[in-house]
Amino acid sequence: MSVDFRKLKSFVKVVDAGSVSRAAGLLRTAQPALSQQIAALESHFKHKLLLRSNHGIVPTEAGLILYRHAQLLLKQIEQAQIDIDQSTKALAGRVSIGLATYSASSTLSLPILKEMSTLHPQIIVHINDSFGHVLSELIMTGKMDMAMIYGSGPIKGVKLQPLFREELYLVSRAETVANKPADEPLPLSALADVRLLLPSQGHFLRRLIDESLARARVTPNVASEIESVSALGAAVTEGLGSTILPASVAAASASSFAGVEVRRLVRPAIEATVSLCVSDHLPLSEPALATRSVLLTVVEKLMRSHPQGIRAV
Repeated sequence: MSVDFRKLKSFVKVVDAGSVSRAAGLLRTAQPALSQQIAALESHFKHKLLLRSNHGIVPTEAGLILYRHAQLLLKQIEQAQIDIDQSTKALAGRVSIGLATYSASSTLSLPILKEMSTLHPQIIVHINDSFGHVLSELIMTGKMDMAMIYGSGPIKGVKLQPLFREELYLVSRAETVANKPADEPLPLSALADVRLLLPSQGHFLRRLIDESLARARVTPNVASEIESVSALGAAVTEGLGSTILPASVAAASASSFAGVEVRRLVRPAIEATVSLCVSDHLPLSEPALATRSVLLTVVEKLMRSHPQGIRAV
């Protein structure tokens, strides 16, 4: 007996409805026929898939595993039909992209939108660079198509493609660090008495900064935790403290970081890898594949421009 998608669809509908009779009504099929399909699936997999309880029909452990796989398979078939229908048309649809906050990737939103507008005007691009979300989890659960995130893996449920490494710099008002010319690299030990404005401790960059300062035997003097680039820039330019960021972020947010100095940090230098993150079990749709191609092209242009502190992996 082969398993066809009709039986899997019926099985998913029974689990969702919690009742064979309700599922039969939703599918507009006879209840005995639906019961036969479930029995055929149980015969094929050699496991009981559904149990009757006081709350109706519930899946067994084996049934729950099949339910999860069936959902993915049915979603792929649905997307295949959409892709086939659109194969002779201009690509259209909605694609979501996450961009790591406080990363050079966050400066790519405008170039990506411009390229997509030119090449694929019928694709709606949703860009998310907000705090409060773990982008890899959104990818893993299918709530987002792709993201540029800090780290190179491994992370369960996703695939990471390292794109570039970026160096972090001290961004501050002039003469924040006394007796050190702006063009001279600054050892992390010089930050012992510098008031720092940093992301909260849950952010990848904060963990990286704390680890690097610990290696330099420096206890950070954290004055504030700020999770907004514009608010951070305003605080730095007002002299409330210094921050540690990729130089490209300060350069791209010139209006927020007006008149600041960007100093290279050494002993040790602080570097982070930025990777493209996609699901390892959910295939990308045709619009998402086209968007990924545009994203990689934009990253290549970024690399060719050789902005300060960014290099190939």
